[in-house]
Amino acid sequence: MLHSLLSGDYPRSRALTVVLVAILIGLALAPFIFPGTRSLNVAAKVAVFVLLVASYDLLLGYTGIVSFAHTMFFGIGGYGVGIAMAKMGSGWGALVFGACAALALSLLMALAIGLLSLRVRAIFFAMITLAVASFFQILASQLSSLTGGEDGLTFRLPELLRSRLVSYYLVLGIALTLFLVLLRVVNSPFGRVLLSIRENEFRSEALGYRIVTYRTAANCLAALGATAAGILYSIWLRYTGPDTTLSFNIMIDILLMVVIGGMGTMYGSVLGATIFVLAQNYLRDLMKLASDALQGVPLLPNLLHPDRWLLWLGVLFIVCVYYFPTGIVGRLRARLR
Repeated sequence: MLHSLLSGDYPRSRALTVVLVAILIGLALAPFIFPGTRSLNVAAKVAVFVLLVASYDLLLGYTGIVSFAHTMFFGIGGYGVGIAMAKMGSGWGALVFGACAALALSLLMALAIGLLSLRVRAIFFAMITLAVASFFQILASQLSSLTGGEDGLTFRLPELLRSRLVSYYLVLGIALTLFLVLLRVVNSPFGRVLLSIRENEFRSEALGYRIVTYRTAANCLAALGATAAGILYSIWLRYTGPDTTLSFNIMIDILLMVVIGGMGTMYGSVLGATIFVLAQNYLRDLMKLASDALQGVPLLPNLLHPDRWLLWLGVLFIVCVYYFPTGIVGRLRARLR
């Protein structure tokens, strides 16, 4: 059963297996092990971003496509639910309609972007996706009567989901299920073709595979994954806005998570998202403790001041890239070999 559940793709490293099991147990028992609103928010964000990063890794790590439109699809998911719930009420019908409309719109946009743009060179495709994502972000800010503008939209959920415990396990359950679906995709014959295209697209084309078709399909699957993550995030926050889903900073964060965890490894998205989200939320607190403990020591309290947490987050990223050029998962698997 485990073989089928993981699609035959085991972690292949004892240390990696232990870490992944610890993360899974931590997320599953987060409401009881880590009481408090902040801890639960962090756990929910980890679950959502694991799915978001995994969907982007399908593009970057497995297909070799660099896209800057991933946060646009993330935002479409958030705004689809937000607009439907704000305009149609807090019933299940509005929630399902908003989610389905967001998934349909993302699929159409991903299909259009893929068919029209994936024939060009990689750098031009990246620029096209950046332009489309920027246009969508501006559109969301300008259509304030529909999207709430810069303030975003706050909405109410169906009564069952108003319980934080229920909504958390809904988010975690769907995120885990979709992650396993993506794991199945990359370990299927379709996933093998994507890896072949990433390594040598000319050889793949010579073997008879239609490169644009496979790349477009991968782009659509990744877009649907990002949209689902946006839907889950808006359900958890009960709010959607440009800063929470459409910001370009989120795109940079996704790239960092993919690189830290390891490109071309779905398990890397779990490690990358967990480490990055925890660092974002708790690095400042750890630095404050260290700064207070080192009072009286020259220079160190100022270097470790909580206001400099972004500097040390950058240092942490540089160290990870230097010591783990293939990501943490790649390094652990290389040690096993």
